[in-house]
Amino acid sequence: MKAHDGMYIDGEWRPAAGPDVIEVVNPVDEQVVGRVPAGTAEDVDAAVRAARAALPAWAATGPAERAARLAALRDVLTARKGEIAETVTAELGSPLKFSQAVHAAVPIAVAGSYAELAATYAFEEKVGNSTVFHEPIGVVGAITPWNYPLHQIVAKVAPALAAGCTVVVKPAEDTPLVAQLFAEAVHEAGVPAGVFNLVTGLGPVAGQALAEHPGVDLVSFTGSTAVGRQIGATASAAVKKVALELGGKSANVILPSADLARAVNVGVANVMSNSGRTCSAWTRMLVHREQYDEAVELAAAAAAKYGDRIGPVVNAKQRERVRSYIEKGVAEGARLVAGGSESPREQGYFVSPTVFADVTPDMTIAQEEIFGPVLSILRYEDEEDALRIANGTVYGLAGVVWRAPRPGRTPTTYQLAASTAAASTVPGRYA
Repeated sequence: MKAHDGMYIDGEWRPAAGPDVIEVVNPVDEQVVGRVPAGTAEDVDAAVRAARAALPAWAATGPAERAARLAALRDVLTARKGEIAETVTAELGSPLKFSQAVHAAVPIAVAGSYAELAATYAFEEKVGNSTVFHEPIGVVGAITPWNYPLHQIVAKVAPALAAGCTVVVKPAEDTPLVAQLFAEAVHEAGVPAGVFNLVTGLGPVAGQALAEHPGVDLVSFTGSTAVGRQIGATASAAVKKVALELGGKSANVILPSADLARAVNVGVANVMSNSGRTCSAWTRMLVHREQYDEAVELAAAAAAKYGDRIGPVVNAKQRERVRSYIEKGVAEGARLVAGGSESPREQGYFVSPTVFADVTPDMTIAQEEIFGPVLSILRYEDEEDALRIANGTVYGLAGVVWRAPRPGRTPTTYQLAASTAAASTVPGRYA
């Protein structure tokens, strides 16, 4: 697609308030593939004002009509699925097949699911002698990341529109082209002017302006923990509601009864998928000491099969970040069994699929989110030890447990249990 040189505000493409632009670079060949305006606080203010003005009418629109607009949006995205995949591949570097199967197909499915939900959700219900009305919160400011650029937009915008909210999106500066394509799709789907607005720009400028704008009722942010803290502090200071999805260092616990080869191969695939750029990736593999050496061999062999098929990371800064973690892992005594910090190509922001063995829970690579194709394998003594290690980080985003199938299940059925809660102060910890 051809990049727009304006902002999508109040149902039309408007010139940006300032002259600055952002160059969009293809991470595979480091060539500029587009330029978009770098939005300012003035652009954000115009977008929020448009969303505010459109809110009363959209909030009063019946659920059936909101569902119809979302269904139309799904249909437009479906018709442009190929273009979506090509756009994400150009600006994120994701292999085209992965872009087709995940970056295009998943957000289309999500848009469709919210179209169905909007048509069936009980916005009014009786509770005893009372009637409870579910009303839209108002104007939503959505700040989205680059790792799943369209999915993260749809995952915020679709439920907001289904609920009767209006939205202003500030997409990641590395992947703004698919966000512009989404704005075109919103327009084509007949969503009323002002209900959806798009401002491209840098996080510290446009993102900050959106988070602190008095006309925004809720800020939804997905990204790093460090930026999430800033967003949360800014929004809460203005007494806004905040929804944050931040980093992860999720544990993949393989119990002795599990099919080790399957568990290891799926675990490696999970980490290497999207070049490791998934906040919920199972980047810590926990294996019983008696199976540890075999698991390490399996993981190294699995990682070697990927080569550079997984695509690059998003930019030079991220490549250096991932390399620095690999070098730190070696320096702290972890054993490199696949990959390493050397780039597999002379051009592009590539990082080799990397696996570390002999990782201890206190090592940096076992504690901090790397956001690249790097797996740490840790050994445990028993289930209590595995539980301690799995819970031994500041994160609590996701987790997986592998074990033998329950009686009556087929041998190819495996229990993958994401943990939720209980006896821990960090949500999502294993209980």
